[in-house]
Amino acid sequence: MKIAPLFVIILFYCMPLFGQSRVLTGTISDAATHEPLRNASIYNRAENKGRRSDSLGRFHIPVGSGKIMIVVSMVGYTPLTITTLPPENEDLTIQLTPEAQKMQQVIVTNKRGKYRNKDNPAVELIRRVIAARDLNRPEAFDYTTYEEYDKVEISLRDIDSKKLNKRILKPYRFLFDHPDTLSGDTSRYYPVYLEERLSNNYLQKKPLRVKQIVTAEKKVDYGDLVDTRGVSDYMNTLFSDIDIYSGNIMLFTNQFLSPIANVAPTFYEFYLGDTIVIDGQKLVRLNFIPRNPNDFLFRGMLYITLDGKYAVEKLQMTISKAINLNFIKNLHIRQDFQRTPDGHYYRVSSDASADFSFTAKGKGIHGRKLVAFNHLVTDVPIPDSVFATMDQHPDPLNKPDSFWNEHRLEPLAPGEARTYNNIDSLRHLKTFVRTKDLINLFVAGYKSAGKFEIGPVNTFYSFNTLEGFRAAFGGRSTPAFSKRIWLDGYAAYGFADQRWKYNAGVAWSFNKLSDYGYPLHYLKFNFQHDVKIPGQELEFVQDNSFLSSFKRGVDDVFLYNDIFRIDYIHELPSHLSYGFGFKYWSQQPAGSIQYIQPQKDGLDTITNITTSQLSAQIRWAPHEKFYQGRVYRVPFPNQYPIFSLQYIAGIKGLFGGNYSYQDLNLSIFKRFYLSAFGYTDLTLSGTYVAGKLPFPLLAILPANQTYIYQPDSYNLMNFLEFVSDHYAGMDLEHHFNGFIFNKIPLLKKLKWREILTAKVLYGGIRSENDPGKSPSLMKFPLIDGKASTFTLGNEPYIEAGFGIGNIFKLLRVDAIERFSYLDHPMAPRYGVRFQLKFDY
Repeated sequence: MKIAPLFVIILFYCMPLFGQSRVLTGTISDAATHEPLRNASIYNRAENKGRRSDSLGRFHIPVGSGKIMIVVSMVGYTPLTITTLPPENEDLTIQLTPEAQKMQQVIVTNKRGKYRNKDNPAVELIRRVIAARDLNRPEAFDYTTYEEYDKVEISLRDIDSKKLNKRILKPYRFLFDHPDTLSGDTSRYYPVYLEERLSNNYLQKKPLRVKQIVTAEKKVDYGDLVDTRGVSDYMNTLFSDIDIYSGNIMLFTNQFLSPIANVAPTFYEFYLGDTIVIDGQKLVRLNFIPRNPNDFLFRGMLYITLDGKYAVEKLQMTISKAINLNFIKNLHIRQDFQRTPDGHYYRVSSDASADFSFTAKGKGIHGRKLVAFNHLVTDVPIPDSVFATMDQHPDPLNKPDSFWNEHRLEPLAPGEARTYNNIDSLRHLKTFVRTKDLINLFVAGYKSAGKFEIGPVNTFYSFNTLEGFRAAFGGRSTPAFSKRIWLDGYAAYGFADQRWKYNAGVAWSFNKLSDYGYPLHYLKFNFQHDVKIPGQELEFVQDNSFLSSFKRGVDDVFLYNDIFRIDYIHELPSHLSYGFGFKYWSQQPAGSIQYIQPQKDGLDTITNITTSQLSAQIRWAPHEKFYQGRVYRVPFPNQYPIFSLQYIAGIKGLFGGNYSYQDLNLSIFKRFYLSAFGYTDLTLSGTYVAGKLPFPLLAILPANQTYIYQPDSYNLMNFLEFVSDHYAGMDLEHHFNGFIFNKIPLLKKLKWREILTAKVLYGGIRSENDPGKSPSLMKFPLIDGKASTFTLGNEPYIEAGFGIGNIFKLLRVDAIERFSYLDHPMAPRYGVRFQLKFDY
């Protein structure tokens, strides 16, 4: 027993001697110029592991203690095989020799005459690649498993050192002490955002099942200033998975046609280049350019195998500067594929980077997404239990640095390695806390005040015909007050109606996130005493804000409301959310509205309608991504539909409710991508109200009398113009992304974008709810003695428009025409609406 501790100590020190693998590190450079080579392939044949060199040519790769065979290769260079290791703790210096015929950087064009597909050997080759496309995809295998490493980085580029010496920036100087550089690039890059993720991926062909299990994740954290998850989703949306074997490739929220899509020969020109040999494999370079440089297409080169499989072994792509794409400069895409023992090729790395700038000469921001793949296993059955497991391991965020050093498929550059600590130090900097406060005030409209924040400031001043000048003041609590209890409220006063309005809410968070954070899971109680326009639905513009004060036509229909609500909302990781609610609503007509109820002895004026209702709702948005702001969610649309269903039951007698009714609402949204022709947004909606009800409790169709374009409203419909107890609507909006304007010489330089919109609404009202057919019902309101509220008849309501977007890269202007019900009082036939929106 006395010698046991000594034995343990000896065993501990001797453990490294028993078969432990070592990590081989080194640098790769050009033997002629001595420039570091970025993205060179380092492949350990003995263990079937691969790595890529970073921007400085550095690499690290695990090697066993037995016989080794490391193959270092890069297109345009003679491959090098290493069979002996350098001494322990000593880096390996590798120099690759350029081949006699180096890869040309300029696309070769046909100088003999007009380009044509007929009798063109390059087109014949690409047709064979297209024919073999499905056989060379991962989905070609019955089962596929692999490890994936993702790295997303945002860097500031070429910061002026003189500006850093200014007093206001001196506290942040430590962020710029260690810039990174890229091979062949003299620019300096200063990382400000970094995230990494490791995952195990499983694919089954029949039936199709896909599973990704995140094993480790690491990202910078700016605290409550930035929605880190939203930034991650945003960057991964801009740099979506670039699958060359897919017919279309999503990039910067736009769809680009792949050079090996079925219709690629129609939109691309192809030219044969040199033939090279890598690892004994014969490849041919196939250059491609867009037929129209203004279309959403790529230009670059593919390296195609000549072994009968016609697979892509390597690709380099960029886009034309003439493309109608905002803020994007210097896009580069590089992908490498590796041959499996059975002759198939699988992707081992995908490296996409771009510079973003608001001005043509600005240095701007550099974004990069690297995806590397390892440990590919094919045609080995995957247990059903794998597809039933959770999407991530427990505590994927709590991996030590040693874990990442061992498992990264590309080492971090010096500047990248300091990013996590730099941002952590930044969060605790007093000057940054003050700056963050100003940013929140400007972007979200809230000003910090200890455990609370004041705002939103854009609602503190507004005006309308009922209240005149309206002054307001409000705020809400912050996590410093409580992570479980969240408070919000405001008070307002109208100087014309001389009435106070107010709102107070308290929420209990089940997951210690606010009632606007993701994922939502809260129970909220709220009481509101305020004025509202019936039927007004605003998107990204708050009620009673300064911008919503400007309206067209007669703006004199209002309701005074007392609303008490209880809402339970729960969002699930699958982006399925559900909720239950109770609403007590007491409404009083105001402005030009009067509630006139026929009686046996004449007409009676109703001053108040009270309802009590229960509700249930469900929403499913598969693969939904968005940026969670402090006021709104900014969605990043994709090709997946969004379903929303709500059921409401009014209960007579419950807390004084005057009516019983049922209300069912359904909405479906879907975006359709049409490659070079842009995309179409389609929204289908419908409502059915059951019960005999006065018109204020029917479906008041959403109208818009502001000058701001509202996608979810009818922009030439007047407030309270239509009521229905059943309707179905279709909203269609097609964005051409400059497809037409890009072909007009005088317009293509402006980079404007064409938009077509159409809104169609069918509906009606049952006889039991039509005051014209049921004399006992409440009358529709009159304005100046004339009817102002109507029902939909046999004719649908239709409005359509043509818009021009991307004016000054910010402004959208829509000219809209209304085609039906033009005989209604003050019904506009034409209108112009505006919208501020950033688009890529």
